[in-house]
Amino acid sequence: MPISDYLRAVRAKVGHDFLLATAATGLVFDDAGRVLLARHANAGLWLAPGGAIDPDESPVDAVVREVFEETGLHVEPVTLLGVFGGPSFRVHYKNGDETGYVMVVFECRVLGGTLTPDGEEVLELRWVTPEEVGTFPLSRWATELLPALVASRGRTLMPPVRWRPPTA
Repeated sequence: MPISDYLRAVRAKVGHDFLLATAATGLVFDDAGRVLLARHANAGLWLAPGGAIDPDESPVDAVVREVFEETGLHVEPVTLLGVFGGPSFRVHYKNGDETGYVMVVFECRVLGGTLTPDGEEVLELRWVTPEEVGTFPLSRWATELLPALVASRGRTLMPPVRWRPPTA
């Protein structure tokens, strides 16, 4: 599903203007330690599967739903890897929409399902080794964060604090 009914209704009010949204992303690992990457239809770049959290939906439910919708896999979140946002999480969509995401990232394990891209949001899926992650054309956030997240497997990754109080 490219856009939820909720976001469609919000977009009807704000148009293409910048919108801040929350998202859940799953770093899905297989038994061989490879991570699942998805080639996104918006720009053809690779990233981890995930998407917007719907109203009244918990982040863990959102990641399970989003990974299933995009990949056909039923997953279980096992570790909260971190919460991220900032300029690298701003997306410009082909239709003119601009969205900034605050992203909740989970490590997930596969419970079942059949690996199949949804054909709308995700064009291709591939299992890659941690060493291969950086060799793919990645989205901005994935370029900056994905190699470190994959390497941190099982541990929360705290982004550096950039904000400083004003000086008097």
